[in-house]
Amino acid sequence: MEGKKYKLLGADGKFFPSDVKGEFGGKSHSKIYGRMDCPAALRAIARDREQFKKDQVFFLDEKSALAAGYRPCWSCQREKYEEYMADPVAYRRKFGVYLKHDLLKNFLNTVSVSGNEEANQKNALDFAKSFAHEQRVDAVGNAISVVNPEASCKVLLCGHMDEIGFRVTHIDDKGFIHVQEAGGVRPKLYVGAPMQIIHAEGASVYRKVNGVGAVSSELLKKEDMKDKDLIIDIGANSREEAAALVSVGDSVCADTEVRELLNDRFSCRALDDKTGAFVILEAAKLAAERGAGCGIYANTVVGEETTGRGAYFAAASVKPACAIIVDVTWASDAPDGDPAVTGEVKLGGGPVLCMSGTVNKAMNRLLEQIAREKDMPLQYEVAGGRTYTDGDTALKTGSGVPVALVSIPLRYMHSSVEVASWKDLECCIELIAEFLCRMDGSFDYRPIQL
Repeated sequence: MEGKKYKLLGADGKFFPSDVKGEFGGKSHSKIYGRMDCPAALRAIARDREQFKKDQVFFLDEKSALAAGYRPCWSCQREKYEEYMADPVAYRRKFGVYLKHDLLKNFLNTVSVSGNEEANQKNALDFAKSFAHEQRVDAVGNAISVVNPEASCKVLLCGHMDEIGFRVTHIDDKGFIHVQEAGGVRPKLYVGAPMQIIHAEGASVYRKVNGVGAVSSELLKKEDMKDKDLIIDIGANSREEAAALVSVGDSVCADTEVRELLNDRFSCRALDDKTGAFVILEAAKLAAERGAGCGIYANTVVGEETTGRGAYFAAASVKPACAIIVDVTWASDAPDGDPAVTGEVKLGGGPVLCMSGTVNKAMNRLLEQIAREKDMPLQYEVAGGRTYTDGDTALKTGSGVPVALVSIPLRYMHSSVEVASWKDLECCIELIAEFLCRMDGSFDYRPIQL
């Protein structure tokens, strides 16, 4: 006879049958977990058992509860509760737990090829409404969420929302779609790949059209493939049939979804730099919750991959005391990685600070101090000249803006699918949030003193 099965909630937030009874119980509404003999839970059961059971869940162990997004109960786990509330990231890190956030998945599931970022900017603004005191948009499409707009010390956070891809240039007589690159794409990676075209039907209505990168033996032999060589097949039989669904200027990109990999890693297209957009918003939110006093201007930047327009407009209008740029950088632990070129940068190795003439040394020193205090891993990259990020633009805006570059390790950058680590993202969020909490008008950006 089959033994009794217990219904437990897993780390992925889904229920599963278990032969082993769970060690912890929890309440799904308040996202709290505690001991099975929790006094508060026992009192609630005594008052109304049926009502309590509607909200009750069970976990195999504490790691599963934390991974599912629950926190320790104040009543039965007072010391754990206080430790968790003092530093949730550090507490979860003890168990090897790094949260997988729906916000980033929403960004990745929404196409925002450079020049057509509006749909994702609305996602960013909707998320930030919960903590921002003010929100701004501008003529180029930036979406800036502000905490403490009255503060004299302003810190600009930049993570670009645009992704590499293509724009439709022509529909031929057979209904095939021709494209032009938007950003640094490698067209050969899209041959034979699932593709998607996003057609705007109004100010906020978008239609997805499925397609595939057309394949031919001649194309596969071509060593130097250009964007004009890539053709998208949507199954149409004529120009008229295709034109009913697709228009010149529509966005085109690989049709991928977020896939969980081993060791808290995940893959998707456009991790460059929707991971950065995600990090700055979560960092601003966390800093606001911790009572940061500086003005925080979290900007999901447009146009980084093509024109640099977003960073210029934002820095020129905000006039910040400093800026933190969050972008991706090459991971040296990819199959063809070379630490001699990129520095030793590994997925899961933590945030990457840039050593460059572009970057302010005093800001880097504060970031390093925070990492040491929080026992957080750090990695380094070197840029002899430009960083090829929005930092290069912000630095030269107005009378000059001191910048720091916090990078996220990434494998397969500027390809049709990239790989990153949830652990690195969460560490970046904590590092930047704490930086914001320590910023005030007294910070000295000068690398030398008189």
